[in-house]
Amino acid sequence: MSKRLSAARPATVSAAAGLEAVEGLAAVGYGAYVGVETAIGDPVDPMSAIGVTVLALAGGIGMLACARGLLRADQWSRAPTVLTQLFALPVAWSLWQSEQFALGLPLGIVAVLTLIAVLSPPSTAWLITDHDEDEQDERDELADGPAGK
Repeated sequence: MSKRLSAARPATVSAAAGLEAVEGLAAVGYGAYVGVETAIGDPVDPMSAIGVTVLALAGGIGMLACARGLLRADQWSRAPTVLTQLFALPVAWSLWQSEQFALGLPLGIVAVLTLIAVLSPPSTAWLITDHDEDEQDERDELADGPAGK
């Protein structure tokens, strides 16, 4: 990634990527925890425990990939980032209703903040711009060097 691309990145994109990465790390951590507990313990339903482990790990890795994609201005990363937040909101609400406020409140706040950041006008404008042309122009300028001017 070029310095030019990094310097032009809006703070809203960085914030959305950071929040998405936090959720991804939490999901990977939870998946690892359930996997270890399943392996060393005696789960009531081993198939469900394995399913939760696989889904949490895959989802977390996917969220981390989306966070990286946002930072790299990959246009594909915006839709799955929005989708993960839209999935997180009902989960947060369910946790809130089951009086698990310590989990539901932070998840809901992070989901709303991520949606605001990734759907904000600066993020939208930056993510729909084709940055590959900017990088190619920069490479062409470097190849020409001072002699080409």
